[in-house]
Amino acid sequence: MTNAAEAPGKIRVLMISKACVVGEYQRKLEAIACHPGIDLTVLVPRAWRDERGTMQLERAHTVGYRLLVTPIVFNGSYHLHYYPQLRKHMAAGPHILHIDEEPYNFATWHALRLAQRASVKALFFSWQNIARRYPWPFRAMEAHVLHNADRAIYGSASAAAVGRAKGFRGELAVIPQFGVDPQIFTPPLEPRTAAVPFRIGYVGRLVPEKGVDVLLRAATVLGPDSTVDIIGAGPQLAALRAQAVRAGIGDAVRFTAWLPSAQMPQRLRELDVLVLPARTQPNWREQFGRVLVEAMACGVPVIGSTCGEIPGVIGDAGIVVPEGDVAALAEALRRLRDDRQLCARLGESGRARVLQHFTHAHVAAATVQVYRAMQAGTARMLHSPTR
Repeated sequence: MTNAAEAPGKIRVLMISKACVVGEYQRKLEAIACHPGIDLTVLVPRAWRDERGTMQLERAHTVGYRLLVTPIVFNGSYHLHYYPQLRKHMAAGPHILHIDEEPYNFATWHALRLAQRASVKALFFSWQNIARRYPWPFRAMEAHVLHNADRAIYGSASAAAVGRAKGFRGELAVIPQFGVDPQIFTPPLEPRTAAVPFRIGYVGRLVPEKGVDVLLRAATVLGPDSTVDIIGAGPQLAALRAQAVRAGIGDAVRFTAWLPSAQMPQRLRELDVLVLPARTQPNWREQFGRVLVEAMACGVPVIGSTCGEIPGVIGDAGIVVPEGDVAALAEALRRLRDDRQLCARLGESGRARVLQHFTHAHVAAATVQVYRAMQAGTARMLHSPTR
């Protein structure tokens, strides 16, 4: 790791982020740190646990800033975890505390309280695009954060609308949490051919809201000469395996556990199409669909449902089908299987859309704009250049 040199006049930013245990996400940190006048330190746990298993820290991209491991309490509890040694790091005198957490989490409330006591400006990040009412004490913590944070970054316009409706009156920016590195997520060197079998892919959590069962039903309708590559983990794994066997496509469906982020580009390049068939739940709808932009950057055509932010991410660079509609999804898959020119055209359009809107460089530039506005005390609405 290359230590960032502290210099007078630099904006000292301290970020806490369990998400940045993922090596690919650290590309954004390098992109932030390369902006003049930014001195960045990022605190991460040694690992983070959730329904997918344990994600160990991948120390992959650490040039120009400090990536420090710090203890975490209640690891695996999304709402209750926090960083007990954060106070020690606050003593170094940051100008800005970037809390890469939702406003209703204890980690955010705890960090903001420390920032207030140290007279440090603080911002939080939120993907929450449903106006959920949380039980006490999370409702009280959320209210405190919304009324006391200096700034906020929301991952989508719908999330920002929810934040406003819940009472956030400060300045905000609409910026995706992470982008993609287009020099790592690249198209294959050789153009795709009309391969048999037709390779369908899904990457993500194996939970009901992601709609993987819908994808398997559509693959069954599609018939032979197709395979489904499912990369991920979660509580639905056994049920999805059983569904594939019952449908007679068990031999055509491959389940793979989570891969290190460095291996994902090659796995995506092996696909003919990437599908994200998410469906809305009473307490959830798709907040972004990061795997979509990773696949698009690799020149892989994408199909997504109408759930949440998916249509806005895909734009006109892929195919959008009604959520939960097996027949529509099967027909979209059939179109791509039978029309290689369409596959090529959507692959090129997807890559171009990522380069225009969803790179780490775009996300980093917009985030640095927020830091500079906070440090300068600028009172104006900020909008991401990626929108």
